[in-house]
Amino acid sequence: MKKIYFLLCSILAITLIKAQEIIPFRVTKYNNIIVKTLVNDKDSLDLMFQIAMEDASISPERIRPAKSLKFDKNGISENNSVKIRKNEFKNIRFFDNELTGQEADGKIGIAIFKGKTYKIDYDKNQFVIYDQLPDIKDYKQVSFTYNKQGQIFLACENLINNETYETSFLLQSGYPGGLLYSNQFADSKKLNENLKVTGEKTLKNSQGKSVTTKQGILPSLTLIDDIILKNVSAGFFTGDIKNQNTSYFGADLIKRFNWIFDAETQIIYIKPSKYFNESYFKMN
Repeated sequence: MKKIYFLLCSILAITLIKAQEIIPFRVTKYNNIIVKTLVNDKDSLDLMFQIAMEDASISPERIRPAKSLKFDKNGISENNSVKIRKNEFKNIRFFDNELTGQEADGKIGIAIFKGKTYKIDYDKNQFVIYDQLPDIKDYKQVSFTYNKQGQIFLACENLINNETYETSFLLQSGYPGGLLYSNQFADSKKLNENLKVTGEKTLKNSQGKSVTTKQGILPSLTLIDDIILKNVSAGFFTGDIKNQNTSYFGADLIKRFNWIFDAETQIIYIKPSKYFNESYFKMN
């Protein structure tokens, strides 16, 4: 009996060592992750998690005040603290006047996970921060690259007009939709002709130049050989104005997986979440 008790205690101790901190979040109808924070022990702010940025920012359209943030002439506020329940993160930089997703006062990036292995768990609506790699059973390793800003690009295969093309997508949790293609990819692969278009919207600027956003359906997107998404919502631009230089892997796709980011090996693991087979988000 003592041996069994000791074994159970050891297992529990190992589990507690691995799972150090849990940060709850909620997912909005726009697919954004929102965390409730206390900034500098004064300002209660709802911040949208933005995986494509390191620091934090405040929106000019925020609902709640942020009086504790003091910005310099460049719109930067250094050395701030952010509390999320019992977890406190220090030396967080905030930028002023950056737009964010609906229901948020601003954004918070991956600086809160610096040097740590962490999981985005959509099944339980929480981040889990670890000191070492947790159990990765049922997870698959994905192919990706980093840029100089530390942003993550997934290499995926796109089936277009019965041909397969590989391209890299920026993980962009601030974009609520599925895929958004760069102008270069959209033009070179003639997406306007080769994808089934389900909707479009045209806007004009003061010079009369137009930009048209189109929503289409990509027949299949392959992340790994045995993880394939079918009939994926895919956006692209046509018209006179073309400034979409990067392809996005948006929040509607990110939420379809649980993610583990290993700080030591710089490897990313995924497995399908409870949202994997949900219908796709409809862009307005």
